[in-house]
Amino acid sequence: MAKQLLLIDGNSIVFRAFFAMHNQMDKFTNQAGLHTAAIYGFKLMLDHILEEVQPDAALVAFDAGRTTFRTEKYADYKGGRDKTPSELTEQLPYVRKLVEASGLHSYELANYEADDIIGTLAKEGDQAGFETMIVTGDRDLTQLVTDHTTVAVTKRGVTQTEKYTPAYMQEKLGVTPTQYIDVKALMGDTSDNYPGVTKIGEKTAVTLIKEYGSLDGLYENVAAMKKSKRKENLINEEKIARACQDLATIRRDAPIEIGLKDIQYSGPKQEELFDLYQTLNFRSFLKEFDGQGEKEGMPKEVIDYQILTKDNLEVVKQLSGEIAFQLEMSEANYNESPLVGFVIGNAKHWLVSRDVNLLTEPVLKELLQDPAVRKDVFNAKAQMVGLHRLGIDLAGVDFDLLLASYLLNTSENANDLGVLAQAHDYYRVETDEEVYGKGAKLAIPEDDDVFFNHLAKKARAILDLKAPLYDQLTENEQMPLYEDIERPLSSVLAHMEIRGIHVDATTLKQMGSKLIERERELEQAIYQQAGMEFNINSPKQLGGILFEKMGLPVIKKTKTGYSTAVDVLEKLADRAPIVQNILAYRQISKLQSTYITGLLKVIGKSDQKIHTRYLQTLTATGRLSSVDPNLQNIPVRLEEGRQIRRAFIPSEPGWQIFSSDYSQVELRVLAHVTGDENLRADFLADKDIHAATAKRIFHLASEDEVTPDMRRQAKAVNFGIVYGISDFGLAQNIHVTRARAHDFIQSYFKEFPGVERYVREIVEQAKEKGYVETITHRRRYLPDIHAKSFAKRSFAERTAMNTPIQGSAADIIKIAMIRMEKALQERGLKARMLLQIHDELVFEAPQEEIATLEELVPSIMGSAVQLAVPLKVENKSGATWYDLKK
Repeated sequence: MAKQLLLIDGNSIVFRAFFAMHNQMDKFTNQAGLHTAAIYGFKLMLDHILEEVQPDAALVAFDAGRTTFRTEKYADYKGGRDKTPSELTEQLPYVRKLVEASGLHSYELANYEADDIIGTLAKEGDQAGFETMIVTGDRDLTQLVTDHTTVAVTKRGVTQTEKYTPAYMQEKLGVTPTQYIDVKALMGDTSDNYPGVTKIGEKTAVTLIKEYGSLDGLYENVAAMKKSKRKENLINEEKIARACQDLATIRRDAPIEIGLKDIQYSGPKQEELFDLYQTLNFRSFLKEFDGQGEKEGMPKEVIDYQILTKDNLEVVKQLSGEIAFQLEMSEANYNESPLVGFVIGNAKHWLVSRDVNLLTEPVLKELLQDPAVRKDVFNAKAQMVGLHRLGIDLAGVDFDLLLASYLLNTSENANDLGVLAQAHDYYRVETDEEVYGKGAKLAIPEDDDVFFNHLAKKARAILDLKAPLYDQLTENEQMPLYEDIERPLSSVLAHMEIRGIHVDATTLKQMGSKLIERERELEQAIYQQAGMEFNINSPKQLGGILFEKMGLPVIKKTKTGYSTAVDVLEKLADRAPIVQNILAYRQISKLQSTYITGLLKVIGKSDQKIHTRYLQTLTATGRLSSVDPNLQNIPVRLEEGRQIRRAFIPSEPGWQIFSSDYSQVELRVLAHVTGDENLRADFLADKDIHAATAKRIFHLASEDEVTPDMRRQAKAVNFGIVYGISDFGLAQNIHVTRARAHDFIQSYFKEFPGVERYVREIVEQAKEKGYVETITHRRRYLPDIHAKSFAKRSFAERTAMNTPIQGSAADIIKIAMIRMEKALQERGLKARMLLQIHDELVFEAPQEEIATLEELVPSIMGSAVQLAVPLKVENKSGATWYDLKK
């Protein structure tokens, strides 16, 4: 069997990979902010072609630079090309590293192109009896096709190719490989920027070369052609055609200093690939190793463990000082998930078991509850809630891998220890998906060795990653954020989740019946206004009714017809009562399905409570999110939505619901971080901040002249500034022209120059550092702050503006929650903190403690952080969550 030679046009494939993956660039950045999409696409191509060709010799050829012998002959050669995007330029050195680590050779030659290197080696391969495969994104290389050389031209990305052989060239193009050079001479090349003959395109060029055999044959017979403009152009531009022929010809005798003997292929360099994948954060490619590629000094892929039973519990007493612990669950919702096993131990002893009831044995329970024994875990909150179901109160948590990783980079927040281990350049730990499979319910392996080895590796990774992650937190000045806020908060949240909030199912059912009745009323009204019955939930049918039958103006179209999205209908609401009813119908339907039916499903049968989960490591700003169910999103704009809160009641007779809410906390943070004198003065004077802003931007004599509409617009500007709103966005929000919105923003900046300075300076800081920070040094990295794309760069700039504000507000309420929980315990109060709804804390308490809370909670929340302006807190209380009143 003939030997196989693989030659890859490096620059061409990298460019093709970059633009094929361009729409996914946001997904492809490593922890340092390096774009990696082109490298990833190039790697996909390598995998595909190496598996197909299995070469004996291989080389990736690169261009040495823009200046070659062709530019010396024709200065404008390739002159029309745009400058290489910086997002691609930064990846090129890593493509070279990938080539080397993959065991391939690379080569470039001054004054020549990659094509010439490939042409020269392909000729040597033909003479030596090799079967050669050339891979490129450029069809120009098809001129190199022979009976023993195939050219694979990429299409649709980088892994699909079209293979050119002599027969396929005749079938596809109708010419031989050599004739294709003459076709290019006549038609020119817009990519390489040489002209060809005027008014001759590819189809005509192919016809002429097929008829006359070659460019020489054409010009030998051009005089005999019938008189035409084409004939005139061919004669007048012969020199151009000959010059283009020379430019199009790939050299097969380039003075390269390597040969086939120098590019033998013997497979990838596993250790180098492993390191590179770690650097590039290529988690999917790290799965290739399966124990291979481990570096010297790295932990072994299979580790020793001991199965724990009732008969050998004495071994637990050997654990002391610092231990790693992991209670394994098969579902994400740890409030309900089956507990399927655990691991506990240190570097000397890894103890594993499927029997979680062993944890209730005194020797283990006391160890877990002993605050003097430091525990290192992954997701402390989940561990606390899971152990509480066994009657165990976990204490002494020191290191939480999930929290630490999240603080170092908010994008590294996967709830999978294996994924994070790879992200932090640690050795190969299988992800849960690899071991347990995909899906909401994990398929725990029956094979003890597979399951226990996975658990032991997780525990070892927790211990091993503690020191490097703590070092990074210290370097970033984030240890106080971790130790004083996030770690203690996880315990506070665990207790809140365990408590839950009492919900009256009967009340919810009664509301559901009323909503169904209201839904039917709206349905009949819509049918009557439309003059016929139709499927209200069908965008196609609804669009036909509104825009064809009723003749309402079309706001937006989609691929399938008319848009009936909420934003479209809201613009039409004033034009037809049917639109108002449709909007109300949708809201009522959502309330019924999402909030009535949805909440009834998650009320606990044993305690009649809902136990939401707070995601502590989800958002880039540090805000908490509520899931299973989301209690931060109970509707408040629609009265029917607010009514749902009636079902949320105290869990004890004679108790009340109590709420404390920060007033305009983000604007107060804005006043603090910007140092704006006018904004601070308005807060220090305890003014209605939106009325005070309206007075300033509308240039009024006093706040008494501010109309409700002025205040509404000023409020939109105030909050819009916090979120980095554009004039377009503001115009949409307050229904004014874009020019008017622009004037509002400019007037605001004139009145609040400190805010304008902050907006300018924070973007510059982000460009310099690559990230922004909150008042507690919570970081958010912004890899797109230098993006060539205006849209991506603008979004990153807006993010730079609003993250320190939103994130600092999140920090403040977290500090307040920690101090509030401590104060309730120290004072021996029965009151319980139940929910955090963004800037609001919700409690339940005996009636006799309400007066105490009215003083205590604002005192603690108001002093959580010392700002340049006071933190204002508003209290409410009532028999239900709905009935809260000041």
